[in-house]
Amino acid sequence: VQLQASGGGLAQAGGSLRLSCAASGTIFSINAMTWFRQVPGNKRELIARIFGDSSTSYAESVKGRFIISRDNAKNTIDLQLNNLKREDTAIYYCAAGSATTITKNPQYWGQGTQVTVSS
Repeated sequence: VQLQASGGGLAQAGGSLRLSCAASGTIFSINAMTWFRQVPGNKRELIARIFGDSSTSYAESVKGRFIISRDNAKNTIDLQLNNLKREDTAIYYCAAGSATTITKNPQYWGQGTQVTVSS
């Protein structure tokens, strides 16, 4: 399974960005996908998850501002980032795997995409 993340960039505080993660390869084993973010030198933070039944969960830090969604026809998941704050600046990673391991040990990782929020 290969994951390709895209859509990062620079945004102003209060603005929006949309990240996308495309999955390819043997994807039948995937029933959960997630977005993490990490500031260099800090601990990785899980911010959003989506499962095979389309249920979702969010970290408190992004709840009400970020929306995770999936497009099964395109094998992609998106992360809509709204009302951005400077503290959202980080490298964002998509990851995929089984529902039981997705939180602590995702099986597959995409490359990171930088999100920078200016004041």
